[in-house]
Amino acid sequence: MLKWALIFFVISLITGFLGFSGVSAATATIARVLFGIALIIFLIFLVLALMAGQAIL
Repeated sequence: MLKWALIFFVISLITGFLGFSGVSAATATIARVLFGIALIIFLIFLVLALMAGQAIL
């Protein structure tokens, strides 16, 4: 998921540099949403891993 967020971020930078502000804004929004989803999934797995580690002790 982070890979797709990075791809959309790069597309946003390139289109912004070339002057396509509408496409740039859209791809930046998509990249931001994908990064947010990846961050939430990471935090869920982090909490689950910490809970599993405490269950072993």
